[in-house]
Amino acid sequence: MAASLPPSLAEIVEDFQALEERERLELLLEFSESLPELPERFREHPELLEQVVECQSPLFLTLEVGAEADRPVRLYFSAPPEAPTTRGFASVLHEGLDGLPAETVLSVPDDMPEQLGLTRAVTPLRMRGMTAMLGRIKRQVARALEA
Repeated sequence: MAASLPPSLAEIVEDFQALEERERLELLLEFSESLPELPERFREHPELLEQVVECQSPLFLTLEVGAEADRPVRLYFSAPPEAPTTRGFASVLHEGLDGLPAETVLSVPDDMPEQLGLTRAVTPLRMRGMTAMLGRIKRQVARALEA
């Protein structure tokens, strides 16, 4: 299943799938600790970030698509430290997608969050938020390519 994912994201999915279910949540919480801070240009201008309202915790994201031929995507997230599940998934997306070509990001299957094997470890509402994050990223990338 992870074969349709870019290598960086496929590796993360494989790491999750190699664990027992209860350990997957621990791995997600470890990811939450590695979410990069927002660059100052976004911290000072929160209006440049889009809120993912489907997330139970306040999560905001934005991205930049480079002008190079492969149109690399840079991802930026803002999630409070007291929302480790949300931060963890944002970190998974950051680590798995940041710097990849726009077309590669757009080709990530919409069900990728389910491939992590967390559907019984986290609530359906949280899974919906994770799926919404990926959807927002893909929509922003598509808009950037159209511009």
